[in-house]
Amino acid sequence: MTLASNGKKIETYKTNPVEILTLKDLTKDTRYFKVRFKEEKLNENFKYRPGQFVIFSIPGVGEATFSLSSPPTRRGFIEFGIRKVGTFTDALFKLKKGDTFHLRGPYGDGFELESLKGRDLIIVTGGLGAIPLRSVLLYVEDRREEYNQVFFLNGARNPGEMLYKEDFTAMAHREIIETHLSVDNDDTGEWPYNIGVVTTLFPKISDRVVSENTTAIICGPPIMYKYVIQELLKLNVPKDQILMTLERRMKCGQGHCGHCAIEGRYTCLEGPVFTYYDVQHIKELI
Repeated sequence: MTLASNGKKIETYKTNPVEILTLKDLTKDTRYFKVRFKEEKLNENFKYRPGQFVIFSIPGVGEATFSLSSPPTRRGFIEFGIRKVGTFTDALFKLKKGDTFHLRGPYGDGFELESLKGRDLIIVTGGLGAIPLRSVLLYVEDRREEYNQVFFLNGARNPGEMLYKEDFTAMAHREIIETHLSVDNDDTGEWPYNIGVVTTLFPKISDRVVSENTTAIICGPPIMYKYVIQELLKLNVPKDQILMTLERRMKCGQGHCGHCAIEGRYTCLEGPVFTYYDVQHIKELI
């Protein structure tokens, strides 16, 4: 077994077969996977926190890490958003509804959302960052009464590249979470929301942010962190309350391969969730 930073034992090599229930293309190169464990009891007993990740394996092909994009508040299935980028995902994309592969985990130290009850939340995503933070969003929506103000800011290059666009526009209409969507460019001429980079959404919420009661959760491309963090610091959000997930660094998930090691710290074991305070002291994190 491997010991995570929170002291929890992980059954490192135990894999479980899962069956594909639903497949849907989110963009031209990213696909939604909804799966269910073949062993029925695992569908109710599989426990994880938003921000954690798992490892897929396909016999004869290999394995790869993927972030969970469904919340633990919804049982009976788990969901993923996966971009086609190489040999393993090429094989994964050839699978059809009803096919099986293997899954193990969860790994990493996710978001401690229980400890954030009563706080204001600013959740900011860009590009692929929407995949792991969808789990956070749906968890918070399901337990909305436990949090104070909740703002969701999401950016994409254009409407065709916005992941979970249907989910997020529906979220905007539900108004359980205050949702603001933006694209850098509108190539359709029909985009009804904001046009501009994700930081142009901050004026929509800045006058209501109570800094001492606010936690920000962000995930996106490396360049996004710099400018989003600047906006959060302008709002006086505490550095130790700016949380980010660095799931793009994950590989073996067990601290063995060294792929994610930075200055002696294994981000797969101590993360992938870190604070901006951590980032200031470990410059290579982002």
